[in-house]
Amino acid sequence: MSARRGAPATVLVAGGGIGGLAAALALARAGHRAVVLERAPEFAEIGAGIQIAPNGILALERLGLGDAVRAAGVHMAELRFMDGVTGEHVTSLTLTERYRRRFGNPYVVVHRAELHGLLLRACRAEPRIELRAATAVTGYRQDAEGATALLADGGSVRGDALVGADGIHSAVRAQLVGDGAPRISGITVYRAVVPMELVPEELRLPTSVTWWAGPHCHFVHYPIAGGAFLNLAASRDNGATEALAGVAVGEETVREQLAGLTAPAARRLLGLGEGWRSWVLVDRDPVERWTDGRVALLGDAAHPMLHYAAQGACQALEDAVLLGELMVETGELTDALGSFAAERRARTAAVQRAARESIRLWHPAGEAAKERNRLLGGLSEDGLHERVAWMHGAKTFSSSDHHNYDAEPWA
Repeated sequence: MSARRGAPATVLVAGGGIGGLAAALALARAGHRAVVLERAPEFAEIGAGIQIAPNGILALERLGLGDAVRAAGVHMAELRFMDGVTGEHVTSLTLTERYRRRFGNPYVVVHRAELHGLLLRACRAEPRIELRAATAVTGYRQDAEGATALLADGGSVRGDALVGADGIHSAVRAQLVGDGAPRISGITVYRAVVPMELVPEELRLPTSVTWWAGPHCHFVHYPIAGGAFLNLAASRDNGATEALAGVAVGEETVREQLAGLTAPAARRLLGLGEGWRSWVLVDRDPVERWTDGRVALLGDAAHPMLHYAAQGACQALEDAVLLGELMVETGELTDALGSFAAERRARTAAVQRAARESIRLWHPAGEAAKERNRLLGGLSEDGLHERVAWMHGAKTFSSSDHHNYDAEPWA
């Protein structure tokens, strides 16, 4: 796939996060050489909990890591929806045997660093993958023979192609798409992790991802690290206009921002949080152009989304697997990259829209909240499963899998 049809290629991967490492692993398993260029001084992942639906586990399975992530993750029994004002248990999307039979895998939660560590160890064990830390990609150039990653220190790295997996602030995307800064959502999320031993036993819910929905705010919690910790994430639609990340915030501020959640259990859980940090959520609109000759975007560089559909990592993993498959099936490198973008574009755009649209579930007040409760509470177990089937049940990871991606995202 370099100078000769079908020949192994050397593919540069900008970014050593979950998407970048998965891409490198998929490319190596397809017989190519991958060189991962990570800007940080070492390969590591920050953040706390991450949810992996069956489509993400299937992608990891195709990368050879299915058993490992199933063993590392806490297997969830339900996505539990609570009214954060009244304390009413509105509904639960069950994740037990019926769900697992339908979608082929469990729904698990892990610490983000656990998932990254699984991918990193697999990459280090693969002789076709080279990992280079402290190597920040700032742009690229290309010609008929290959692609060159331009580095912050003035150097460069040459390969047959370049995959930009360098996140929502991607330097590769800045050159390829040129669409400026990400869109600021106006929503601030506050995150903390609590040792499970400090959580009252009746509030632990060790196999539940629990949402408390309130006026212009909501609160999510679930166990991570094998159940040793409870991950807390509280969101407030406060009109934030500046993109902040990881800023320390006081406990009183979090309680004030989430004052609309008056259910006693939600207040008690919020009160457990210490060392809160805040992020202003950002995303981007879907775009048509993901490729430029020998250069392609992947993961958050291609389709950054709000985390409310819990699909960001899953979609990056899907990207990686399909890219690897197409790099085997398609003879010409630029054809493979073009096919990859074409086959992923509609599906990922639908997930981006779904993540934005889900705010309508979390943040209504008054009569609108009551109507939401009636709607959700009236759905059967099969009806709830049907609402997520297009996301969680994907088998091919392609937009050509017969789903109408132009339909309403929760239809």
